[in-house]
Amino acid sequence: MIKKLYASVREFKKPAILTLVLIVGEVFLEVLIPFITAELVNAIKAGAHMADVARTGLILVLMAMLSLACGGGAGFTCAKASSGFARNLRHDVFEKVQGFSFENIDKFSNASLVTRMTTDINNVQFAFMMLIRMAVRSPLMFIFSVTMAAVMGGRLAMTFVVVIPLLLFGLILIAKKAMPAFRAVFKKYDKLNESIEENVRGMRVVKGFSREEYEKEKFAKASDNIRADFTRAERIVALNSPLMQLCMNFNMIFILVVGSKIIVESRGTVIDVGQISAMLTYGVQILMSLMMLSMLYVMLTMSAESAKRICEVLSEESTLENPENPVYEVKDGSVDFDGVSFKYSKSAKKSALRDVELHIASGMTVGILGGTGSGKSTLVQLIPRLYDVTGGSVRVGGVDVRDYDIETLRGAVAMVLQKNELFSGTIKDNLRWGDPNATDEECAEACRLAQADEFIRGLPGGYDYRIEQGGTNVSGGQKQRLCIARALLKKPKVLILDDSTSAVDTRTDALIRAGFRSFIPETTKIIIAQRVASVQDADMIIVMNNGAIAAMGRHDELLRTSEIYREVYEQQTRGGDSDGENE
Repeated sequence: MIKKLYASVREFKKPAILTLVLIVGEVFLEVLIPFITAELVNAIKAGAHMADVARTGLILVLMAMLSLACGGGAGFTCAKASSGFARNLRHDVFEKVQGFSFENIDKFSNASLVTRMTTDINNVQFAFMMLIRMAVRSPLMFIFSVTMAAVMGGRLAMTFVVVIPLLLFGLILIAKKAMPAFRAVFKKYDKLNESIEENVRGMRVVKGFSREEYEKEKFAKASDNIRADFTRAERIVALNSPLMQLCMNFNMIFILVVGSKIIVESRGTVIDVGQISAMLTYGVQILMSLMMLSMLYVMLTMSAESAKRICEVLSEESTLENPENPVYEVKDGSVDFDGVSFKYSKSAKKSALRDVELHIASGMTVGILGGTGSGKSTLVQLIPRLYDVTGGSVRVGGVDVRDYDIETLRGAVAMVLQKNELFSGTIKDNLRWGDPNATDEECAEACRLAQADEFIRGLPGGYDYRIEQGGTNVSGGQKQRLCIARALLKKPKVLILDDSTSAVDTRTDALIRAGFRSFIPETTKIIIAQRVASVQDADMIIVMNNGAIAAMGRHDELLRTSEIYREVYEQQTRGGDSDGENE
């Protein structure tokens, strides 16, 4: 785990190392100052000359300024190293997620991935900052201070034999009790983020069903669970302060009482006032260093859970990898399924697809019909290798999809989903996801083909109209047409429309299909639809049922031979079809 996280430090190793060097210098000076101060106090008591006092005072001032400079420099380099480390780590996690297959993504919820890239990385960043500062400063301060106290204090140093074990035992006990509560918090962050994400995404549904109060209560419950765990943990950690105060007071009283007694009895020959002053300072330094070590332990334990969650993502290997010698050219748009079966996970008892045998010639228009859960979407997701088949093979252009360079394959296959996403930016920005180098005329041509040009020109700014995040400021039908246009700009060899005209009226749907026949005859078109009208003029219609092909053929043939197809056709014919666009 540490090795994986350390790999993200990269170019920020130098400021991290410089931080350590500066902290060593700061601690050394801080420990040395009380020693020199004690010598000065004793010298003044013994009647030292003003010139000697001034010289020693100047040295102390310079040491204090140098210590301050070291501390300030360490703070600057530490901030640079920790923020840079967090940036690299966030980039590494995001890059890893981008390389995931759908199978990998299915292992993590969206809310969980967001939490890992925000809250968890922030925790690890803070822990890293604490580590390169406190993990060095506190032990060094403890060792140096104990050594100097033993050298200067003599019998007075016996106080630390009692105080240090007492404080250590108390701090360890407190940290041990607080840890379970802190660990529980991070698991509940996922639920909180999930509640927020779900609410924002489904805001229209929430308002449509007047469920605002229910959502508020659900969020409040998730938030209150986090508050309760944090409160319980902080109550325990709050005991650090009174324990620390107790030890400090005991140490101070012991040094003052015993030290004064020794000075009086020995008339200053064993120890003097300067030593008592130094011992008080060293006592504070020792106890504070232990306190910092305790807080560091709590922080590192808390961050360990976050680090573990981050490493789960970094350690996840994509189930889809490029072959050793990939094919970089897709010859044509032919698609072949040879005895294909598929499961979403190895542990799944039921196959999503079973013994699919299908051969589509390049340039064909193929319609796919079937009920919910029949395997329609699963079938087409195997073509651009969003998943790998469990059995059999899928070929595009006569080559097994597993033999292609993944980027090359997906560049030749364009998918338009029913719930495809638009991103914040102008319409042009969204269209150029299909081709970053597309000209304005090419964008307009793709939109004319997708029946989107007319409504775009009616928007303020036309093609420069800004789309809000998720495409919330355009209708469902408009969004689908923009997504179709975006896919067309890829100039794909295979175009897959997965129920992606469901929100447009039948007239517009017919115009889009007519445009496909006229302008992209060489492109293989695979259309998943709920309406028979959307596919009845296809070269081949496939009827899916329970993960298998129930029937295939042209419209007239299926009316005669397929009971499922005939039943769907008759129901839609009797019931009529929707002509209104989903606004």
